Amino acid sequence: MNDIVEDCYNPMFSEHGFLPVTENHQYGQMGSCLKLSEKIGAGFYWIYGQKDLFDIKIHDFFFHEDSFMEFKIPECLSITHYESISGEELSPYRRLNAGCVKSYMGGYEPYKVLIHKKIPIRCVGIEVMPAYYENHLRNQYPGEYANPREAFCQVGQTMDFPEMVHLLSQVKNYRGEGIAAKLFYEGKVAEAISLVLARKREKKPESSASLSRQDTRQIEIVNAYLNDHYAYDVPLDRLAKIACMGTTKLKSTFRQYHGCTITEYIQNRRMGQAEHLLSDTDLTIGQVAQAVGYASAGRFAELFCKSTGLLPREYRKMARR
Repeated sequence: MNDIVEDCYNPMFSEHGFLPVTENHQYGQMGSCLKLSEKIGAGFYWIYGQKDLFDIKIHDFFFHEDSFMEFKIPECLSITHYESISGEELSPYRRLNAGCVKSYMGGYEPYKVLIHKKIPIRCVGIEVMPAYYENHLRNQYPGEYANPREAFCQVGQTMDFPEMVHLLSQVKNYRGEGIAAKLFYEGKVAEAISLVLARKREKKPESSASLSRQDTRQIEIVNAYLNDHYAYDVPLDRLAKIACMGTTKLKSTFRQYHGCTITEYIQNRRMGQAEHLLSDTDLTIGQVAQAVGYASAGRFAELFCKSTGLLPREYRKMARR
């Protein structure tokens, strides 16, 4: 176990009600496992670390109440797959969706997140430290080395990285011990970095030019309009008129500002409101669907499950336990 696990992550999670596991648990015996206090929620947090090179983390827990968490994550490059999640990152704001693969750069601003009650956080992730991606890789491949930071940044939050989903699923299900486990985890970390680098090489680079002050103001006006009208079918040409832009520029500028499409932004707003209506009102599933902008309850259920990992009726049942 490395110093980051013992000195940083385990104490960090202990502050939020996680306690060391003394009984047998379902995760790999190579790592350290903590169990969430029953007063706060239920479930486990597992982590395996190798020196100061990397760590692998599995989350499988939920909180009884909405919970704000703030972490000072050490410098690292992180990649995580969320099987189930409901919440928002707050710095900057971004809704977390089930099924997504998300990258994160640690070591800068504190990581702030609001986790919604009752919905399981099921995810598995890999973090690589500077000693690995700046020193180890450089020594291993001196003539070919390139810092993978930019490649990790480019991943962002995506629903389209099946190779990484498959790799992290293998990591989650692995139960080896001893040197076999150490070699397995080392190999999967190297493979994850390989996939991220390959993705960057194959993906068409996006413009990194910053938005002008005027374009930023116009997108913020569009945001305000969408926040008030997310439950309606808003034509793209109307948004373009509001933004004083052509439709092509609006779509690219909006994506550059938010990191998602206009359609994805609207769906995120709808799903957030749907969670509230399902947990805090007695509206039927069909009524909730209509209230957030979907004529078909089936289509709403499909999108809600993609967003949270749960069907609306499952979400309502968990939220009201």
